[in-house]
Amino acid sequence: MRQIVLDTETTGLDPAQGHRIIEIGAIEIIDRRVTTRRFQQYLQPDREIDEGALEVHGITDAFLADKPRFGDIVDDLLGFIKDAEVIIHNAPFDVGFINHELALLKQGRKPFTDYCTVLDSLALARQLHPGQRNSLDALCKRYEVDNSQRELHGALLDAEILSDVYLAMTGGQATLSLDGRRTSAGVVQSGVRRVTAERARLPVIPASAEEEEAHRHYLDRIARESGGVCVWKLH
Repeated sequence: MRQIVLDTETTGLDPAQGHRIIEIGAIEIIDRRVTTRRFQQYLQPDREIDEGALEVHGITDAFLADKPRFGDIVDDLLGFIKDAEVIIHNAPFDVGFINHELALLKQGRKPFTDYCTVLDSLALARQLHPGQRNSLDALCKRYEVDNSQRELHGALLDAEILSDVYLAMTGGQATLSLDGRRTSAGVVQSGVRRVTAERARLPVIPASAEEEEAHRHYLDRIARESGGVCVWKLH
């Protein structure tokens, strides 16, 4: 199972108002294990960045002046995400911007979801935690994911943090059963019957005086044969 965790940074909030993508960051997960493959690209948006957006991500117009445009990197991006499940927090926002960029190319590019499937981790979090805050920072706190480096938003950094949150939110990294079967959430399926918390309490049977005496003699023998040292008597 190949998944890509993806995030973008933009010049503003609405592509309908001419706002553009200025950074794309993505990381690869295969069989619920984060790999070393990364995709990151800063982009020249051909417009100024809104002051509010600058306060969020800190990426300046001057920094982007010599960066490539979306059309220069689109093939690399689509090749990276092709046929994967792409995990995005608040997916309609990022997918809307990517589709806007694809439409601007006027090269017969298909919508983003024609190249991959999309899972909205925000929608998933709302299902799991209804009525609670489900921002990326809130989920980091809930699942004890370290986001101390997130002073400003960054697409690649946020994708890395989201990958940890997603794996924690869906059950952690998967482990193989004896026959190698696993669920999509990483929980092993097998024919083993799980013991529930409602089971009858097991009786505790204390050792008899004779058993305790035999145990002491056994420890004394271990101490003699080990030169006077028996770790079970050092307490």
